Amino acid sequence: MSEPPTDRALPADDAQREALHNEVHARPPARIRLPARVVCVAVLNDGVTREAEWEQLARLPGQRQLGLAELQPNFLRLRVGSDTVKWERHGEFTRYSIVQPLPAGLGPDARPPGLSPAQPVDAHWWRAIPGRTVAAIELVLLEGPIDDAAAALARARQWFDDGQVVASRMGASDAGGGHPADGHSLAVADFQLRADGFERMLVVARPGTTASRAGRISQRLLEIEIYRLMALRGLPVAKALAPTLADAERALAGITERLEGAQASDKELLDTLIALAATVERATAAHMVRFAATQAYDALVRQRIAELREKAIPGTQTIGEFMQRRLSPAIATVAATAQRLAALSQRIERAGALLRTRVDIATEAQNQQLLARLTRGQQMQLRLQRTVEGLSIAAISYYVVSLVLYGGKAAKAAGWPIDPEIAAGAAIPVVLWGVWMATRRIHARLMHED
Repeated sequence: MSEPPTDRALPADDAQREALHNEVHARPPARIRLPARVVCVAVLNDGVTREAEWEQLARLPGQRQLGLAELQPNFLRLRVGSDTVKWERHGEFTRYSIVQPLPAGLGPDARPPGLSPAQPVDAHWWRAIPGRTVAAIELVLLEGPIDDAAAALARARQWFDDGQVVASRMGASDAGGGHPADGHSLAVADFQLRADGFERMLVVARPGTTASRAGRISQRLLEIEIYRLMALRGLPVAKALAPTLADAERALAGITERLEGAQASDKELLDTLIALAATVERATAAHMVRFAATQAYDALVRQRIAELREKAIPGTQTIGEFMQRRLSPAIATVAATAQRLAALSQRIERAGALLRTRVDIATEAQNQQLLARLTRGQQMQLRLQRTVEGLSIAAISYYVVSLVLYGGKAAKAAGWPIDPEIAAGAAIPVVLWGVWMATRRIHARLMHED
């Protein structure tokens, strides 16, 4: 980190201060001079390296000197002839956009031709973009009167083959636009895929609309459609997961019923519960990230719609109404599936706790039975030990009296006036008492040591 200037009255900067500060300026909207056409393609970048995208951008005319380091901020704007090419890399997708001046003769009253990418960026370059297409949009921005919204909408329908469209006046509450009641522009779309793979949007802005405002309008409309499609990626996952969740819920209900009836063995129940828990955790690990991303993209769609500040045109749905009616059920399905998966995991955890409690109770009962057996064994051993001790006192006394008898015989043989049998008989009480006292002292010493 470079040393701060000597005249700066601040401590040294944190290593991330500049990057965090400049984040507010990341991916600024383009400045678009009307009339213009914006062609935007968003592709999933899973498995696509930044190097592959750099090689694709370097194939643009005049960009052979493009360096890989220029792609590090995940945002790049290039001038290609009279066009502007913008590259943005996001977490799951990469967006390529080109802003071109609208060909002469195409106005609000003209029927547009089919989309044919103009030079110098041709169809071959678009086709070679690495990744899988998730959104492709042609947005045309014109200048024209919008005070008579019905008439403006009738002219705009020609761009959609007079089909069903959704439309609204944008910026209707913008007090700084000069026309706070009518808004600053008219947006029209049909959200239909055409044979070339693109969908079309049209914006008719008031004459004199600034390039900055046109850029913000373009960015919001394109982001609404891209984030809508990214949010919907969780719907097929939720639908595919529904049968698995139904089977898991039935299996858990069966386990709970068997647990309540206490008919199956604990080991069998535990094995079944572990297998079910593994299935649910595998589904959670595989899909919860997708479900969380769906909620995040849906929040972005709602935010961008709110930024449009739409005002309805009689007889036509606004973009926000169309999105809510079509997108909300899908988002609700994804949210319900995520909640269902989390609840199932919690129920399995509670069933496991019940099973563990049952096993603990059974183990405690077995331990009590074992302790009772051990207690009875110890009592029997104590009784046997006392019996053996009584026999031991008799045996020791017998040997001691025998020694007294043999000692008396020896003394008689030595000429002592003693009768050995009488001496031995007289010694029996004394010997018994002495052996018994000696045994008591031994017991007392052992108890003291314990």
